[in-house]
Amino acid sequence: MLHVSASPHIRDRATTQGIMLHVILALLPVIIASFFIFGLTGPLLFAVSAGSAVIFELLTRSVMKREQTVGDLSAVVTGLLLAASLPANTPLWVLIIGNFVAIVVIKQMFGGLGGNFANPAVTARIVLSVSFAGQISSYTAADKLAGMDLVTSATPLMIAKSGQGAMPSVLDLFLGKHAGSLGETSILALLIGGIFLLVRGIIDIWAPLSFIGTTVLFSVLTGQDPLVHLLSGALILAAFFMVTDYVTTPTSILGKVIFGVGAGLITGLLRVYSAMPEGVSFAILLMNILTPHIERWTAPTTIGGVKHAKK
Repeated sequence: MLHVSASPHIRDRATTQGIMLHVILALLPVIIASFFIFGLTGPLLFAVSAGSAVIFELLTRSVMKREQTVGDLSAVVTGLLLAASLPANTPLWVLIIGNFVAIVVIKQMFGGLGGNFANPAVTARIVLSVSFAGQISSYTAADKLAGMDLVTSATPLMIAKSGQGAMPSVLDLFLGKHAGSLGETSILALLIGGIFLLVRGIIDIWAPLSFIGTTVLFSVLTGQDPLVHLLSGALILAAFFMVTDYVTTPTSILGKVIFGVGAGLITGLLRVYSAMPEGVSFAILLMNILTPHIERWTAPTTIGGVKHAKK
């Protein structure tokens, strides 16, 4: 028997839970690297962050009398990404407040997954940087690898900004043997996770490539060291895990390229000309705000339709 139904007719076995599980698996190399770089502090912060995110989502959905959604694992991903963007010496209470902002304020108060206008982890990171600058403005170096206690040190971007201090070697930048946030230091771990997501088809290359390429090109044009801007800071972390967010970034290829180029330009401007050494979070948030407009500008024309109807 022939069944006739309305479009769309495309079927996909992918589920939100399956996609989020892939992202969690892609973050495992980052979590493991944090143990070797920062000791037990790294995995502890990841665990507390993911756990508090899940608890806040459970409580919020219960209070709002809405269907529980913790099973889709999106809260776990938010918690892991927030922890990845913070220093290893972040107090646990600051981390928990950050998850409250990410889950309750940014995500659930806007209707839950799919309704939030901005990336919850990115926005929470900005709120924490403004509200608790004293608690999260210092970074520890990876001296644990040498059997020494972690000590506060300048990040490579801070060194490049001030022109004072010894810059780590390219190999140290790649492996993560320098000061930085939990999830941004080891480029090797991030590449393993990012390639895994690309191979599995969870993300595509357009937004990450345009974001990284624009940032690096901007650094070259402004006389900066492109390797420092490429291998330090949150550029690679954001490229694979934040500018590829399904909810807060454009869906079309052109839209993703525009988003990546815009985020790269803003990141470069903030890194080079602002008082801040890093600008990735602010760049992504600003582009998140522009996403609805980018979607409208790049929306494909339906078959038989016209882009501009005549009056």
